[in-house]
This record gives sequence, structure tokens and C-alpha cells, in this order.
Amino acid sequence: MRSLLARRPDLLYVLIAGYCLLSIVLKILRPDSLEIDESEQALLSQYLLLGYGAQPPFYNWLQYGVVALFGVSVASLTVVKTGLLFLFLLFYGFTARVLASSEFAPAVAVLGVLTLPPVFLLSQRDLSHTVAALFAVSLFLYAFFRALKRPPRLGRYLLVGVAVGLGAISKYNFVILPVAALLAILPEAMLRKHLFDWRVLASAAVCALIVAPHAFWIVNNIGHATGVTVAEMKEGADSALLPHAIQGLVSLAVATFKGVALTLAVFGLIFYADIGKILRAESPWTRVVGRMLVACFLMVAVIVVAMDATHIRPKWLALFTALLPLYLTLKIDAAGLDPARRLPALLSTAGVLSVGVILMLWARVFIGPMIGDYSFAHTPYNAFARAVKAESGPPPVAIVVDDRIVAGNLRIQFPDTPIILTGFSQGAEKRLPGRIMAAWSAEGGGREEIPPRISALLESMSIRMADAKATIVSVPYNAGRPGDLYTFAYVWADFR
Repeated sequence: MRSLLARRPDLLYVLIAGYCLLSIVLKILRPDSLEIDESEQALLSQYLLLGYGAQPPFYNWLQYGVVALFGVSVASLTVVKTGLLFLFLLFYGFTARVLASSEFAPAVAVLGVLTLPPVFLLSQRDLSHTVAALFAVSLFLYAFFRALKRPPRLGRYLLVGVAVGLGAISKYNFVILPVAALLAILPEAMLRKHLFDWRVLASAAVCALIVAPHAFWIVNNIGHATGVTVAEMKEGADSALLPHAIQGLVSLAVATFKGVALTLAVFGLIFYADIGKILRAESPWTRVVGRMLVACFLMVAVIVVAMDATHIRPKWLALFTALLPLYLTLKIDAAGLDPARRLPALLSTAGVLSVGVILMLWARVFIGPMIGDYSFAHTPYNAFARAVKAESGPPPVAIVVDDRIVAGNLRIQFPDTPIILTGFSQGAEKRLPGRIMAAWSAEGGGREEIPPRISALLESMSIRMADAKATIVSVPYNAGRPGDLYTFAYVWADFR
């Protein structure tokens, strides 16, 4: 396979399709308990809203559409994320093909981007909105550079606008990228003229149409849109040993190093014999992409200082570190090197990282319990649902919970029943009267009683308790050791 890729570089797209298909299959073969982001998507797929909180709505809209067509399930959740990951890799390769002269450049770029931790690890473990934004990044890069390199066409400019619009409603920090791209082409006279083409106005109009609905929501919900992120960026500010600006820049530097160190090491080891030549090589496209990288991180640094942020996570920088493999690929291409003989080593490395992670995540479900290591995947929501459904009486017309992870997982187990999350009901409590079930995790001390937030919501719904005493259910973990049990609690309630 490694030598075949060197002879047939277009085989790359078959390989990434196979990789994504394997990811979907292994996810479906695991127990149907969801991780954090997956649980949130399962819960929010009940609603079509202009905004959902701290994250833009593009991913939620996609998920809502798929669930509306095919129902909510592990498969419908997995296909959306993995499909976006596939499109990210696909357009990333297309971008390299547009900019580089070597037919092997797309393979180098795609295999290189698979060495970035947010791509080979975090996207498989539990990311959603970042994966959508990565797709928007590669679509933007492809559309932007295609518009610059090919004869001006309205359709090419419109695609740039679509990419920017989708990116802006995928992750708020995406907007840094197109700004950096515009700054990066200013010193290039042949490229700068594109900024004054009338088609730019059409591109901006398309972008505005895509962003407008959510922008309207932001104007009226600015606190919901930014509060969580700002709080996370200021995490630990009270105990910081350095002034906040310095602490934030140090955190940014550390996060950047964590994000790019592995990729730089892989390229350095594989192309070590030509490092000097690669470093000296230059082309208009290496200059533009290099400036984009620098501009992105300079703007992030300004934001960090302006917001008094002290804590930066590597995954927040994924949209910008994604430029690095493309930059390195273009440097290799500008050096006139033939990367064909290096492809086997790069394929082996990227393959071990990417395929190895999805195999590890799958195997962990079955190996972890042997050493007492239980994760979200082991929580037995399916067994709990069977215990509830085995009771006599009509099914619940709604389920009230006080935890997003529980909410999303019960949505999988009760796909036809509205799930009402305390603090995020969206009017679901106004449905037709009937039996309502309140459910929660009873793990830990004092969890046998109805949680206060659930009690408060039930009271606001004018509901009387049919049985004030909660039912406690202990069921075996998914793939757990014999005798290891997880405890749930639930209670039935009726409208007054």
C-alpha cells in the first residue's frame, strides 16, 4: 500500500474515505452511550434555533437536519462528524493540488495534517464544532487560493463567501483566518488586485446572508454567546503568578507548541536530509501561507492581551495550526523535491497515529473495565431504559433531567420522547399532559433525593408528584466487570 501510494497518489482519497468509514463502523460497534459533545448534539437536535449558547449553530443545524431525516441514533450523530472530517481532508488535499506543482503534494499535505492532535485524536474522541470549523477552513483555503490562481469567475468568489459564512457560524474565532488571508496577500502586487474586483462584493453579500440569522441572535444574546468562552479563557486568573497579559501569552506559546510539535517533528525526521534546502525555498504561495500563520497568531495574541485571558487550550488554536502542514508542503514543493520516496514513511506515521487512535478508543471500551477504568461509554443508559420500559403503565410524555450528558443519552434511548433539560427547556414543558419521568444519576452520596433543579422545574410546570419516593435502579456497566454497577434514580410525575 505504501509503495502503491507513491505510484498512484490519487489513491489518497480512497484511503481517507476508508479511514472515515472505519471510524464510523467502530463507533457504531461500541456501546451506544455518548461522550460529552455527542450528548449535547443529541439533546439539541430536538430544536432548530438561531443560537444555542456558547457555540455557533452550523453543526447543530446539520445535526438537526440529519436527525429529522433519519432519526436520532449513534449512527446519525457519527455520520455528521465523520462526514465533516472527510470533507476537511478532501478539500485540504484539493488546496495543495491547486497551489503545488507536484502531483504528490496533496498526499503530503493530507498525511501531514493527520499528524495534528486535534485531527487524529481530538476529532475522534469528542469534538463537534471544531470539526465543522476545520471543514470550513479547508473549504475556505481551497476557494480562496483557487480564486487567486485561476481566472476571475463569479462562482469562485461566491464559494469564498460561502466558506467564510459557514466558518463564521461554525466557530467564532474562524473570522481571524480570512482577515489574515487578506493581510497576507497585500504585499503581493499580482494578488492584491483581486481585492478590488467587483466580485468581492458578491462574495461579501453571500457571507452576510449566511451569517445574518445567527448574527441577529447574537445581538440579543451576547452574554450567552461569549460568557462561557471568556470564563474558560480566564480560568485560574485569580491564582496566576504572573501579570495576566504575560500569563496569557505564555499559555498561548505553550498551547501553540503542543499543537505543532508533533507535526514539526514528523516532517523534520522524514525530510531531515533536505531541511536546509526546504527552509531556504520560497514561492509566492509559501509567503502568503506563512504570513497567514503569523497574522493568525499575532491576532490571537492581541485578543489574549485585550481580554486579560490567562488560559489557552491547544484545541482553540486548531483552525490556525491546520495551516502548518500546507505551509510545509508548499516549502517542500518550492524546494523542487520529489516527495514520492518519502510518502511511505509519512503514510506509516500518519496511519499509525490516525488509525491507531480509533482502534485504541474502540479497544479501550473493552479493556478499560479490566483495570477498573470506566468512561462515558460504559454508563449503562440502555440497561436503565430497559428497566423503565419494563414497568407497567403508559410511557412518559416527557423526561426531565438536570444534566446534559444524561439528557443526550436518554434521547438516544427514548428517541420519540421530548427531553427537558433544566435551564434549557425551550418550551417543551408545554406539551400535552400525561406522565412525566424525572431521571438522574444517583452515583455519589445524597443523590437518592430529587435534585433541586428538577424539583424547581416540576413546580414551575404545575406538576404534582405521583410518588414522592424515587425509584433507585442499579444496573451493570456496559462491558463492565461482573458485579460492577451504576446507579440511576427516577420518579414519575403528573400534571395537576
